[in-house]
Amino acid sequence: MPPPPLLLYKWTLSSSRFQKPTQHPPPPSSKQVPSLSSSPPPPPSLLEMDPAVERLKTGFEKFKTEVYDQKPDLFEPLKAHQSPKYMVFACADSRVCPSVTLGLEPGEAFTVRNIAAMVPSYCKNKHTGVGSAIEYAVCALKVEFIVVIGHSRCGGIKALLNLKDGTDDTFHFVEDWVRIGYPARKKVKDECSEMPFEEQCGVLEKEAVNVSLQNLSTYPFVKEAVANGTLKLVGGHYDFVSGKFDTWAL
Repeated sequence: MPPPPLLLYKWTLSSSRFQKPTQHPPPPSSKQVPSLSSSPPPPPSLLEMDPAVERLKTGFEKFKTEVYDQKPDLFEPLKAHQSPKYMVFACADSRVCPSVTLGLEPGEAFTVRNIAAMVPSYCKNKHTGVGSAIEYAVCALKVEFIVVIGHSRCGGIKALLNLKDGTDDTFHFVEDWVRIGYPARKKVKDECSEMPFEEQCGVLEKEAVNVSLQNLSTYPFVKEAVANGTLKLVGGHYDFVSGKFDTWAL
């Protein structure tokens, strides 16, 4: 037998009296609950209606039809393993995707992207995300080249050049991160102080790459692979303003 219906009493301030009890019917039994099959479909989620998300879906559909389905010889082996020749450090800047600018196919490059394409020096207690990527690329994937690519009009490089000792950082993380390139900043400030700021940035974009290449050599497994001739370190710079790409060895 179902429990008796609940009686709810409401106190009114105006009359300081109880109102007439309101009787609520008991909850429906399981027999009264409509089946899920008869329930109306839920409304589309906000994500499904967002044009930006739809852009990603249509982009994938185009890739699937025009690339993935058209190149089984490329994608079938990748289902089992990867063996990239390159490890690429590139900036997170949306204008400089290395797969697009260098024409890299899936499986060719093990890629790390961050602010200003910085590579910190070896430390087991700091920046371990970058360190683990380098270790995996060199020790497990046996990449043959590590390429660090700077680029024109880099916001991270501008932040590095704008650093002022003794002042508070503007961001939570950015300034601390780009301090990895501080030796390059000092060199540019010492040797190019007469240049306009934008030209100093252009020089620093390449000098910061050189600092990252030097930092790579502090990783013992990188140093060993370079000494054995199985790994080469390469610097690069992409100028998307003039459409140029330069490379150099450490």
